Amino acid sequence: MFSKWKTKLYEILETPGGGRLGRIADAFLVALIVGNVVMVTLHTVHALAVGYAALFWYFELVSVIIFSIEYVLRMWICTENAPYRRPVFGRIKYFFSPLAIIDLVAIVPFIIPMLIPVDLMFMRLLRLMRLLRLLKLGRYSESIKTMAALLKSKREEIAVSLTMSIILLIIASGLMYTIENAAQPEAFSSIPAAMWWGAMTMTTVGYGDVYPITPAGKVLAGVIALLGISLFILPAGIIAAGYAAEIQRKKDERIICSKCGNVIS
Repeated sequence: MFSKWKTKLYEILETPGGGRLGRIADAFLVALIVGNVVMVTLHTVHALAVGYAALFWYFELVSVIIFSIEYVLRMWICTENAPYRRPVFGRIKYFFSPLAIIDLVAIVPFIIPMLIPVDLMFMRLLRLMRLLRLLKLGRYSESIKTMAALLKSKREEIAVSLTMSIILLIIASGLMYTIENAAQPEAFSSIPAAMWWGAMTMTTVGYGDVYPITPAGKVLAGVIALLGISLFILPAGIIAAGYAAEIQRKKDERIICSKCGNVIS
């Protein structure tokens, strides 16, 4: 009997499009996650936090209870999945999986203050961590799953382009420090301080709070800006191309029923 319930729950919670109950459960959990993010955001408004303190607390309590039940159920049914088939070691392996860790993080910030005394700063950090519940949407959003698969498949190319950007940032900051330090000892007091200017220049944000005033510094800034634009475009191009390829791959994997013509998977 328990085995039958476990299989049914696995179909509802873990199988994509697990029937009507699965779609209802997914829609409810997505709505709850979005509601939590909205409530955490509104809780930072002092007037609302004071005026609706009880409402915030009860909503948080109900959410944690539901997320806890979901977490326990997923730990129970995970053995239905081949990689976690073994009752003990399978569950330990699932416990350390990314999605299980995200589920646990959604619960822990509410429980820790009840178990151990924490200072005000740490309390604020725990409250802010509740925003990480937004990551739970990765279970239910096909777009997020596609993006995760894309980042995994293109991780080497993205790592190379980011490494090149970091190298350029370090070189540019070192050169600008050498050129501008004598003229602006406070603004370019060190290479780490110059990295703020380098990051803002390479990303074309340009806040204008720190900028070169010497002719050589201005020339270098122009060159770095052009190189920065080129390098920062690379990751965007890699992600865009990979996203298109990932969508095409998913389309190619679809199976069409020969009788009704509907998509099976």
